[in-house]
Amino acid sequence: MNTARVRRYGLAALLMWLSACAPAPPKEADVAAIADAFYGAIKAGDTKTVMGLIAPDAVFVESGKIETRAEYEANHLPADIEFEKQTKGTRGPLKVTFDGRDTAWAISRAEYDEGNPEKYIITQLMVLTRDGGTWRIRTISWSSNQP
Repeated sequence: MNTARVRRYGLAALLMWLSACAPAPPKEADVAAIADAFYGAIKAGDTKTVMGLIAPDAVFVESGKIETRAEYEANHLPADIEFEKQTKGTRGPLKVTFDGRDTAWAISRAEYDEGNPEKYIITQLMVLTRDGGTWRIRTISWSSNQP
């Protein structure tokens, strides 16, 4: 074999190896599974699973306040679990958008019927990143129609 052919084969082998090492293209279903697991774990009162889905440096935004991961676990998560126990919620469809291969955001709405004429509606924006093939929640922002 001549040197040029060896280089071509070597380059082809390198490119195939690099493409095999690249993370898989993002799938909406993978992100939706994390969001569903998060809200399912809250509904079940499973704090360990909830916190396992959240990145170590995540932040949470609600009612004009910003909480760290630790603050969310200590303060907001117990309130979310209690709220889910007391109300009947219906989560709407999730809209997932990707920015590249490893960043996604998911937007959804949930309606809660608390027996009032007007339903309590919460809109959630969840941002996730993928590291080493695993999607983690980086931030969640909640907005509601209630003061």
